[in-house]
Amino acid sequence: MSFDPMATAVDWLDAYRAGDIDAILRMYADDAVVHCSCVGTKTITGKEGLRAYWAERLRDYPASGLDDIRPTDDGTVLSYVTRDGVVSAVLTFNASGQIASLACGPSKDSSERGPA
Repeated sequence: MSFDPMATAVDWLDAYRAGDIDAILRMYADDAVVHCSCVGTKTITGKEGLRAYWAERLRDYPASGLDDIRPTDDGTVLSYVTRDGVVSAVLTFNASGQIASLACGPSKDSSERGPA
């Protein structure tokens, strides 16, 4: 990879924390897929689907801080704090450094910490 996946994941979280939906959407590849199991299970594709998903996330589940970050073979695992607890996000990237997929859900550790 010719980019830093960890830095890109931090940039993603910074845009999320700032509530900057346009910056968030620019980070996704055109064919990106989001698998969210934060509340139920959703699969989101397409720019309009991502825009609707992120409008809801920013309104209902704002992020407040970084909990943990670590590299994977093809991306980054990032855990962040919301008012409902810690969420884990697995981000994978394409060769251009855009997010190819995001899989998110409650962190296994969040039940031990309680609501944030």
